Amino acid sequence: MTYIELFLAFFVPNIIGYGGGPATIPLIEHEVVEKYGWMTKSEFSEVLALGNALPGPIATKMAAYIGFEVAGVFGSFIALFATVGPSVILMLALLKVLHMYRNSPRVKRLSSFVLPAIAVLMGALTIDFFVESERNIGIWLTAVFAVVSYILLEKVKLHPAFVIVGGLAIGALLL
Repeated sequence: MTYIELFLAFFVPNIIGYGGGPATIPLIEHEVVEKYGWMTKSEFSEVLALGNALPGPIATKMAAYIGFEVAGVFGSFIALFATVGPSVILMLALLKVLHMYRNSPRVKRLSSFVLPAIAVLMGALTIDFFVESERNIGIWLTAVFAVVSYILLEKVKLHPAFVIVGGLAIGALLL
């Protein structure tokens, strides 16, 4: 039963999560944290931070790690397949159709409607992380982390992996 739940926890978000890894993260978080209770929000945010720090697609790294934590090596394989399987199968089946209609105004209009929804989902996930951080370390440290991270990412143009590793190191020292 765990293998089926693990498959569904990653298959469903990747079927309905239009926009790739970042769009599916809030959906995966809902499945892993709220629906099945395999992790807390804090643990999920740490997995997300680690997934962002490593090269490659975020969703696949998260699926492999969470699958391993829940059901070992075979669980890792199942979660990873559930993450990439839908896209691979659909892309192979629909490659010709996608190529024919790639410049269609309807397809472009669909994207213009979906992208704001993805932004809202990512914003909600960010707010959840801020609330969890405020609860764990307080409002002032959360605000300092947010401002310093923003400056390092947007003004200094430091690679996100360095900001994440720095945040993990500071978090380890403070907590």
